Amino acid sequence: MAAPKLPSSSDTRSRVITTFLDHPTFSCAKCTAVIALQDELISKAFSGRDGRGYLMHSAVNLKMGKQEERPLLTGVHTVADVYCMGCNDRMGWYYHRASDNSQKYKEGKYLLEREKLVKENKWNLDD
Repeated sequence: MAAPKLPSSSDTRSRVITTFLDHPTFSCAKCTAVIALQDELISKAFSGRDGRGYLMHSAVNLKMGKQEERPLLTGVHTVADVYCMGCNDRMGWYYHRASDNSQKYKEGKYLLEREKLVKENKWNLDD
């Protein structure tokens, strides 16, 4: 019995891109790089440096800055600013550690500044 044929790398890439592009996303307002799927949104009730923020399970196309302890509204957290890989604009931060037990749910999550994002709904207007 022959082993199943795996798709070539070009087949795999186009399938992943097609699937990803069909989902609503948040993109960088400055360069339009995709930053997160809207399905990754946990809460809109957060505050960033420059206004409202979104707590997200995950994000892509970001590079992480230096870790630092930062006093925030809910206590001291170990965070690192995150920057868009497309334009290097600061998008928010990543929560490494929370000192208070009630804030531990933020660890490993991203706070993305609402004003730095564009919501892409992926509506199909041809129907």
